[in-house]
Amino acid sequence: MTITPTTLNDCFIIEPKVFADDRGYFLESFSEKKFIEAVCDTRFVQDNESKSSYGVLRGLHFQKPPFAQSKLVRVIKGAVLDVAVDMRRSSSTFGKSFAVELTEDNKKQLFIPRGFAHGFVVLQDDTIFQYKCDNYYAPESEGGILWNDPELNIDWKVPFDKIILSEKDKKNPLFREAFVFEG
Repeated sequence: MTITPTTLNDCFIIEPKVFADDRGYFLESFSEKKFIEAVCDTRFVQDNESKSSYGVLRGLHFQKPPFAQSKLVRVIKGAVLDVAVDMRRSSSTFGKSFAVELTEDNKKQLFIPRGFAHGFVVLQDDTIFQYKCDNYYAPESEGGILWNDPELNIDWKVPFDKIILSEKDKKNPLFREAFVFEG
């Protein structure tokens, strides 16, 4: 397993070793021991999965304290552009974003710590996206940032007229108006 820091503090790309042969492949998608040694000591308590078509954009979302969540995300089938935004006022990367393509072929994963907004746009039809969370979902703790905030200037790699959003995501506030993490 290779663990690489991103341009955002405490956010990492994780690439498992893939053992392939004529039967298919095998990989270890998560090892608590290796994760604690290389990334951080957290305990994942919930796994989630979504299936989406091309252009679906989910985000940018976060959970406010005391229900803040770290996430370990990956694609099982298809491809997404995955985006993290540092929402921690005390961080030197506060207000900055990072994007990485996660695909069924590259098998990359992204670890997004507490205090970050997270979102992804689907690059292939019938994409299956999976993520582990270290805290349970609490609807009263939801927060978000508008996906096309001009200050963040995220290149989603999908034409704007092809983006499909939930009604809730259309109404998220701009970064400057959103909740920020103080710790």
